[in-house]
Amino acid sequence: MSRQKSWNADPEPLLRVGPGFRLDTVDPDGTPGFPGRKIDGLEALAAGASRLTALQERLWAGATSGDQRRVLLVLQAMDTAGKGGIVSHVVGAVDPNGVHYAGFTAPTAEEREHDFLWRVERQLPDAGQLGVFDRSHYEDVLIQRVRGLAEPAEIERRYGAIVDFESRLAEQGTTIVKVMLHISKDEQRERLGDRLDRPDKHWKFNPADIDERLRWDEYQQAYQVAFDRTSTEQAPWYVVPANRKWYARLAVQQLLLRALEDMHLSWPAADFDVAEQRQRLAES
Repeated sequence: MSRQKSWNADPEPLLRVGPGFRLDTVDPDGTPGFPGRKIDGLEALAAGASRLTALQERLWAGATSGDQRRVLLVLQAMDTAGKGGIVSHVVGAVDPNGVHYAGFTAPTAEEREHDFLWRVERQLPDAGQLGVFDRSHYEDVLIQRVRGLAEPAEIERRYGAIVDFESRLAEQGTTIVKVMLHISKDEQRERLGDRLDRPDKHWKFNPADIDERLRWDEYQQAYQVAFDRTSTEQAPWYVVPANRKWYARLAVQQLLLRALEDMHLSWPAADFDVAEQRQRLAES
């Protein structure tokens, strides 16, 4: 029997947050849409990289002729869930000239003087780019909700502001792919422990990660509320089981491929006479 080497189903309905979705019913060990083994997943990821590169190049090329479309990948997760791996192994496969990466940490003093979306607006991708938000504006309804850093009324306002913001982006030509990488609490313990066990990973460990881990259930509820309030037709959420790093990377790659394929991208037509320029080249 031949091994399963390719994704065999549309990832969009398998991973999309729809009506009645419950985060606590998602198996972090699952591999929906891909019944193969790890070796098959790694092969599929490598095969998909060339397709992703080609589509991203078309997106980038289209901007030279006035196409205003762009893609924004939003990555959210608990600590150690693998956001960095997505950036390196999925987005890292394409031409960096067409990528705009933004990693959001705690807001600076200047950023705190503005509305929470101010710093996000400044990092939006330009036409033709694949934008990546490593954490995002959702930190302002997750961390701040769990830690009580903002009043409940302000958190409520932000849900509406996010929906309006993402709706405007979509109307202006941005395809938004919002992904929550979903790992289990036990898996996070293993990954944090690995960072402590290896001197070459000590730089990645932050004692505050354990403080946040102690609020695990509160964060799961905060994510659920965020899904309920901000997963829309124009900007849906996708929850990707992430205990298996290879699967999470493959799933996000498939979501990006689906988004780009749905754009029906084409190469921009030449704005010069090709035959004339070929003749000039021959005579040069």
